Amino acid sequence: MTETFVPPTRFAVPGRIAVSNRAAAVWQTATLTEIRRETPHAATFRFAVPGWQGHLPGQHLMLRLTAEDGYGAQRHYSIASPPEDAGHIELTLDHVEGGEVSGWFHTVAEPGDEVQVRGPLSGFFAWPGDRPALLIGAGSGVVPLMSMVRHHRAQGSTVPLRLLVSARSPQELIYAREYGDETTPVFTRDAAAGVPVGRMSAAHVAPLLDRAPPGGWEAYVCGSNGFAEHASRLLVEAGQPVHRIRIERFG
Repeated sequence: MTETFVPPTRFAVPGRIAVSNRAAAVWQTATLTEIRRETPHAATFRFAVPGWQGHLPGQHLMLRLTAEDGYGAQRHYSIASPPEDAGHIELTLDHVEGGEVSGWFHTVAEPGDEVQVRGPLSGFFAWPGDRPALLIGAGSGVVPLMSMVRHHRAQGSTVPLRLLVSARSPQELIYAREYGDETTPVFTRDAAAGVPVGRMSAAHVAPLLDRAPPGGWEAYVCGSNGFAEHASRLLVEAGQPVHRIRIERFG
């Protein structure tokens, strides 16, 4: 299964924001204001971006670091915060071994530091909040999905939304403190006594397709290449139309 990228021209969150490509093309200064530890290997970095024009849940941005000698590094990161968090954006980053940018964030960065950001980017994986959404993620692949969950809550939406999230253990479950009834965690290596351990399977996915809301789900899958292939295969086997599966993968 492959992704299809549709170049966006303009998106809108009903009654809230509009995002244009013109704003996404401009580099803006983002000031780090807070660092929150999520797991032993992941942390959330909150930035103040006064000129941020807004985004849709599921979009990402480009971040640029520049060293004193002029050397620069750029990375694409999914946005974790909802569009309602005006003037701020949050990124949740794994500490990748040997990672140039993630290493700086996890070992050097502190509140007051400034970086450059450009976005939002890509509309293919965005969820405008107007259709039932089935979200499936693993590890840090939950980051853009959490923006969708937060937006859903901030809007007080009654649109059906469900999240299946896979992690190695409860200790490695990003945003563990925030999940509610819409979320089902799946632990692949370790869990509390009595909690099943194993890879995400048809037993997790099929019941959600069997009880799909009228009109069915729009499915969003985010994770590593291997996970994306596995999860999308489970969806198709459970009856989800291929053209209604959106995939964002990394690694």
